[in-house]
Formats: sequence, C-alpha cells, structure tokens
Amino acid sequence: MGSPKALLEWEGETFANRLTRVLGTVASPVILVTGANRDLGVAGALEIWNAGWREGQLSSLQAGIRALPAAAPAFFFAPVDCPAFCEATVEYLWREFERERSGFVIPRMNEKRGHPVLGARSMAAEFLALPADGQARDVVHRYRSQTRYVDVDDPGIFTDVDTREAYEALKASR
Repeated sequence: MGSPKALLEWEGETFANRLTRVLGTVASPVILVTGANRDLGVAGALEIWNAGWREGQLSSLQAGIRALPAAAPAFFFAPVDCPAFCEATVEYLWREFERERSGFVIPRMNEKRGHPVLGARSMAAEFLALPADGQARDVVHRYRSQTRYVDVDDPGIFTDVDTREAYEALKASR
C-alpha cells in the first residue's frame, strides 16, 4: 500500500479512527492492536502493541483478546483494512448477541458473510489456543452450531482494502 493501512483516510477519518468510533458505539474499551507503527495516537482506543505483528493477523487478534477486561461479555474483531461497516450494523449485532449471550454473531448480506465478527467471551480461549499458523475462521467454523448470521443492509461489511486499487475504489464509492 505504500503507507500503513490504519492511517489511510476515508471520509475525513483514518481507518483506525473510524473503526474506533464505529465499534465504540457499543464496545468499551475499543482495543486497537498495533504492529509496525507502535503508537497511532487514536483517541478513544486502548492501543496494544503486538511485538509479534510479523507473525500475522492471528497474533494481533490474540494480543487484543489478552487485553480484554475481565468483565467483558463479548468482543468484536475486524481487520483494520475493513473500515466501512456502519454503526447500525454494530448496534444490531450487539442487540442480537444480547438475546443469547453466547457463540458468534456475524453480519451477512445476500448470503455472504462479512465483518465485524462478535464473539462471546467464552470463545476467547479458543482463539488463544490456536497455533501460530491457525486462523480465526478455524474457531468460527468449529462452532457453526453456535453461530448466528444476521442479515444487514450494509455493503461495508465486505470492504477489504488490500490493494491501492481497492483503496481508490473505496474512496470513489461515496
């Protein structure tokens, strides 16, 4: 990308700031796991530096889970390069979680799943137990029977900015 994805701007905010604001509508604290750029200075986020960031996304997810407050009943997770889901989606996922307070709640649109994923605190140990070459979806797939997919009208759940072209398409989308 030529620059850190967390610092890319969209609609007047960096990806990191936007995700912190949007997730912060229902989550507190919002834990932002950093890597190559240790301190992003994102207001409202609890920034945790992942010394093992070169090991991949799983190591960052695990660092964030380790920082969860003991009283947190659940946790959202989304890569920083998925900045476009909206507040209403986050609020809806939370309301759906509150009904059973277990498993996973995942947004979907037109039968396709997206981000963010909301997991019950009881799932945290499963992520922490994954080997370095594991993936978060390994845990989610293992608990399909405890996963609720909720239909949303939010194409932002699919946004994944992995290339300069994807970033330009995102900027042109609104």
